[in-house]
Amino acid sequence: MAGTQQEIDVAVIGAGLSGINAGYRIQEALPNYSYTIFESRHELGGTWSLFKYPGIRSDSDLYTFGFQFDPWREDKSIAPAPMILDYLQGVANRHGIDKHIKYHHAVESLDWSSELQKWKININVDGKENKVFWARFVIMSTGYYDYKKALPAEIPGIEQFKGEVVHPQFWPEDLAYADKKVVIVGSGATAVTLLPAMHETGAAHVTMLQRSPGYFINLPTANTINNILRSVLPASWAHSLIRLRTLTLTYAFYYFCRAFPGSAKRLLRKATERELPPNIPVDPHFTPKYNPWDQRMCVTPNGDFFAALRSGKASVATGHIEEVTAEGIILKSGEYIPADVIVTATGLKVQMCGNATLSVDGERVIVGDKYLWRGSMLQDVPNLAFFLGYTNASWTLGSDATARLFVRIVKQMERKGMTSTTPLMGDSETDNQKPPDMEALNLNSTYIKKAVMDGQFPMNLDANPWRARRNYFSDSWFASFGDVGKGLRFDRVSV
Repeated sequence: MAGTQQEIDVAVIGAGLSGINAGYRIQEALPNYSYTIFESRHELGGTWSLFKYPGIRSDSDLYTFGFQFDPWREDKSIAPAPMILDYLQGVANRHGIDKHIKYHHAVESLDWSSELQKWKININVDGKENKVFWARFVIMSTGYYDYKKALPAEIPGIEQFKGEVVHPQFWPEDLAYADKKVVIVGSGATAVTLLPAMHETGAAHVTMLQRSPGYFINLPTANTINNILRSVLPASWAHSLIRLRTLTLTYAFYYFCRAFPGSAKRLLRKATERELPPNIPVDPHFTPKYNPWDQRMCVTPNGDFFAALRSGKASVATGHIEEVTAEGIILKSGEYIPADVIVTATGLKVQMCGNATLSVDGERVIVGDKYLWRGSMLQDVPNLAFFLGYTNASWTLGSDATARLFVRIVKQMERKGMTSTTPLMGDSETDNQKPPDMEALNLNSTYIKKAVMDGQFPMNLDANPWRARRNYFSDSWFASFGDVGKGLRFDRVSV
């Protein structure tokens, strides 16, 4: 049945970390603007509410992953999902953001009306009722993957396997793997988290099966210098210094890796060699073919991944799968890996708009055909911003830089009496240079590459304002002081 139509100033799609941050920035900078956060699930938290697999945790520090306006105050800098979810719920409650969230509200389509200078948002409520909302601005804080469907794992012979096959995104609560042999197919952050967690919770043996190896960073969950700062300084000072110190070290390491890939490879290799047991060689299991930070590195808190390997009850296998049998996996090399449980940690199904269709005046917008202005606004699409984070630092940093840029643009529109702003690309910007093979997240992971080929990601050029974002310091400066006129057209339409 059709519900009543409602009007708001800003519609925020998604009540995860970026959505909560967006809510705060709106009510702080635009106090006279109404906003609603539409969340399709039963609670806030996004990733930290959805995923339930063993050991799920952050893979970047919480001092920069947490909110600048309400910092992370726990001793652990890398924390498990339940702690992160509690933190997000606390922030939303303390700042009244929770009162703006509508749960079980799934956005199905968004259509911009140039005549009305508004977005028409069609929403399904709990699978029972359809509602229409009108909004002047839309913020897409839906992340970049499909919550309802996992990326299909193309594994030959998997249907022959007699044990259980599970995907981390839909982890069964009753999965019994104690005293069983587990094979995790994949080598990303999820696999690196699962191996020590399943080892510690009773699996007989856990094998991480990878086609190709990645880079590892061993990070402590607590830091002596940070603890000293927190004990001797006021909380706000301590947090600011810890945040700045962490940001500086993170970017120093990132740019060192990009500037001196050979030296970075040797450094990371030596660090890994020191952690491995004698029976697991560096080659071929820990010698990536790509340079550091071509793909996101895997964090192992307090070296838990390597500790599991040293226990003798966990191992790594490298190779391509020939076939899955009833009781295990045969590699093309001939190696056989017995298994009772197979976990397909092979990546996520990429989706930029949270399963909603996007159109302008009734004409469908294909996200993969468009470019991103300043890593946020979509070419030719008015009054809409994607709040995306970084992949070479904490996600929140990029999302917050976008949030501050967004409210600044809206305030400028308000001062000038404008009703819409649209990113436009001049012919010379594409005629004079060939767009590089780049996408919004700046990574070369297999599932990301597939999404780019399928047109799921917007594109970037190698020049501003269409360049992919990489640096919080420069993006933060631009959000406050940069020239927002380049690449944007501001319009005033009487309605």
